[in-house]
Amino acid sequence: MRVDWKPLRDALARYRASGRSLGLWWRDDDAIDHTPALDRLERLAHRLSLPVHLAVIPKPATRALAQTVADSEVLVPLVHGWAHANHAPEGMKKSEFGQPRDGAAEDLRLALARMRMLFDGDVLPVLVPPWNRMDDSYLETLVRLGFRGVSAFTPRQKREPVPGLVQINTHVDPIDWRGTKGLVDPQHLIDQTAGLLDARVQDRADAEEPLGFLTHHLVHTPEIWDFSERFLGALLEGGATVQVLRTDT
Repeated sequence: MRVDWKPLRDALARYRASGRSLGLWWRDDDAIDHTPALDRLERLAHRLSLPVHLAVIPKPATRALAQTVADSEVLVPLVHGWAHANHAPEGMKKSEFGQPRDGAAEDLRLALARMRMLFDGDVLPVLVPPWNRMDDSYLETLVRLGFRGVSAFTPRQKREPVPGLVQINTHVDPIDWRGTKGLVDPQHLIDQTAGLLDARVQDRADAEEPLGFLTHHLVHTPEIWDFSERFLGALLEGGATVQVLRTDT
């Protein structure tokens, strides 16, 4: 399929002309263990000189994964729920923390405690709710438990949804989850990203939020791997700057 990258290059040029700085960050979800796919993800991050924030599922996470992260210069662990278990009522979209429920606060406490045990000081206290869904009633609980950030999908509405908790979302996902499970039409992804950038230039979206690219290394097809490298490379070549989340984000 022929892909026209010009809309993205033009949008990046308009972004630079506006005087704004475009931070770029990369999040990859559902890590549990050290796998060949994780090795490929790490190699790609090295080639791009772009660290990848690894959303780790705490309950099943292995020490082999923790050792891989400890040995890596480009893998940054985040907290991906507790067990990635669906607790949504029948008929509702999947979620682990999408509705208030008994035991949820304890799950969140266990999640952060296990991540700190496995990854020590490498883990960032940022919650990535499974399926990118979380009820707002959990926000103050996160702060009380020691989380300092939360990351979902689509442009954020506020930098701090509650005091002490920063929202840093992702915005572009190359996987066709509702269809083939392969790569979304690349032209759609390019045009979508150009629209996201123009919305920031036109003050219709928060230009201070880093642009987030979301991947899932365990289910990538060759086409997804290839597009991810070309897409992230195009953003960096177009002036985006590497953004690594910090505990004081």
